[in-house]
Amino acid sequence: MASSSSSGLTFKLHPLVIVNISDHYTRIKSQSLPPPTTTHAPSASNGADAESSSPPQLPLRVFGCVIGVQRGRTVEIFNSFELLYDPSTHSLDRAFLEKKQELYKKVFPNFYILGWYSTGSDAQESDMLIHRALMDINESPLYVLLNPSINPAQKDLPVTIFESELHVIDGIPQLIFVRSSYTIETVEAERISIDHVAHLKPSDGGSAATQLAAHLTGIHSAIKMLNSRIRVLHHYLLAMQKGDVPCENSLLRQVSSLLRRLPAIESEKFQDDFLMEYNDTLLISYLAMFTNCSSTMNELVDKFNTAYDRQSRRGGRSAYI
Repeated sequence: MASSSSSGLTFKLHPLVIVNISDHYTRIKSQSLPPPTTTHAPSASNGADAESSSPPQLPLRVFGCVIGVQRGRTVEIFNSFELLYDPSTHSLDRAFLEKKQELYKKVFPNFYILGWYSTGSDAQESDMLIHRALMDINESPLYVLLNPSINPAQKDLPVTIFESELHVIDGIPQLIFVRSSYTIETVEAERISIDHVAHLKPSDGGSAATQLAAHLTGIHSAIKMLNSRIRVLHHYLLAMQKGDVPCENSLLRQVSSLLRRLPAIESEKFQDDFLMEYNDTLLISYLAMFTNCSSTMNELVDKFNTAYDRQSRRGGRSAYI
């Protein structure tokens, strides 16, 4: 397998594809787990026989197709759907694939099958059989591989995109997988959905304060990262102004375009909107405090009335008014 692709294509991967593959793998893995059973412990000899006779289990893999559009040299992967796989023949259910393709064509008429996806640590030799089988649908399909194993030291996404290229190895032309670089592309609906999934309430009953703290921590990290990136650009422009770095007009145009996207916070409109939102937040905090105090006072009054009624009953006849 070659290190990198030479096709010159630009790949844009949407988060929905990663979420779909991860959900597919999680569901299949949870369904394949054996149910818990309470059986007596076998003897040492029986346990050794069972251990030696049981075949080694292969790592779980899932398969599916990725769909999207290609505009010139840019390939954008929008969505994916699952496929049925036969491990004995290393082939996909073609009838099921054509049926799913027909259904998706009705909903997304502009989307085409760009390739397929699977899970694993690296591409395998049997993957080329599936890859060749899809070449009658797309003459140059791509292969999206998700590594489901957890590596805390890894900072990049565990997703790899492969292309197929014809290389001559030992005088024999062979089709091999080559790695391709990609970028993450999102739309507004995907950003809202991913943010909602990331801030779901935990199953252990986390409080609203915990969710708010996590949300504010995420915003703080994003602002901190934005500040560091702007500082890098500022230092670079200063070095370019002093002559330490050669001047590049194309890079300056990109920096100018990027700076126009940043919100202008030194305007009167921003100050008015900021003060209005700040005052609204303080007002809501005060109202919440007053509501809490009123609730506490009501509880105190109820307890006082209950205690006074008990004392009146113990004292016998009350004074006539």
